[in-house]
Amino acid sequence: MTRMSDGPYRHVQGLSRGLAILHTINRSANGCASITELSEATGLHRTTVRRMLETLETEGYVRRSRSDDTYRLNHKVRELSDGFTDDEWISQLAAPVLGELLQKVVWPSDLCTLDGTSMLVRETTHRYSPLSFHRAMIRQRMPVLYTAAGRAYLTYCGEEERQQILRMLIVENGEQASLARNRIFIDKILSRVRDQGYASNDGEWSQQSKVSALAIPILYCDKVLATINIVFMGSVMNTTKAAERYLPHLRASVAKIEAQLKEDPRLQAGKADGETEIGQR
Repeated sequence: MTRMSDGPYRHVQGLSRGLAILHTINRSANGCASITELSEATGLHRTTVRRMLETLETEGYVRRSRSDDTYRLNHKVRELSDGFTDDEWISQLAAPVLGELLQKVVWPSDLCTLDGTSMLVRETTHRYSPLSFHRAMIRQRMPVLYTAAGRAYLTYCGEEERQQILRMLIVENGEQASLARNRIFIDKILSRVRDQGYASNDGEWSQQSKVSALAIPILYCDKVLATINIVFMGSVMNTTKAAERYLPHLRASVAKIEAQLKEDPRLQAGKADGETEIGQR
């Protein structure tokens, strides 16, 4: 250890290393990083990084994603900085519930949040499902208007946010722009989702034309925080049959997450102080 130049106390190297790791995760793309990435960014040996991460995880400052073995900031970081996002909060609550859902339906599921004009996969069970056809889904982006996850979000978010999303899609002038301009198409999607009580897609996304999915939103204080889907091959069953089999399990999983949100003492404290951030977008 080296002595600080402006004080009588020795520099605590281990603390500096831990803070460097937290700082690097906070600044990393999508808010997560692997051991290799952290080692390269900090100049620390991989073994040192792993040891630091294990300590930070034990203390509650980081968590390891089982989906891709990356590390993310955890709840306790809120006590230190603003680096922890509500999207990561909901991801942590949802991860074990997604694992339970996988045991019941076998087909893979994704937890998605809105990120600009795309749905970003925050957590997934593709890696663990024997029926998965895309193992590397974590942090993948999916179109709002072509996917069940996006349609569920669009339907259940507030009118002002919905119109903002559609305007952004039009301005981007990408593959979804023409659909975003088509009020008949949009109204048809919204009506169908509301009538069914769930969103679906049946191969409409050209990049995944063989894939079908069901999705419903996770709500907190009447705001959409995320959506969870169940993904399956359209050649195996249609969405109506899938809904009959799997929708009760999907709804039970979402209900469990929503109950945890309502019972979390940190959220209740925030509501009492009028400073609740979750759901405020």
